[in-house]
Amino acid sequence: MIRPIAFANALTITAAGLVAFLIALRLLAPSFFVYFFNAQFFGANVASLLPAEPRFVSLAADLLALLAGAWLFGFFWALFYNRWAK
Repeated sequence: MIRPIAFANALTITAAGLVAFLIALRLLAPSFFVYFFNAQFFGANVASLLPAEPRFVSLAADLLALLAGAWLFGFFWALFYNRWAK
């Protein structure tokens, strides 16, 4: 049995860590960021869709939406897993 709240928290912390890593990589090594980011999408040039200069407000809003979505996804994933695993 998976505890839904603990699983949702773990998934959210993992997503936050990945986002923090990608933001730091974009600031410190932009060319490697483009390579690494595109590699997540099998080499498609997805990094070109990102704004040239990210604004803090939109970045914070995107981060909040991502973390809320990750938490909800993890919670319901664990909830449904527990129900269907019986």
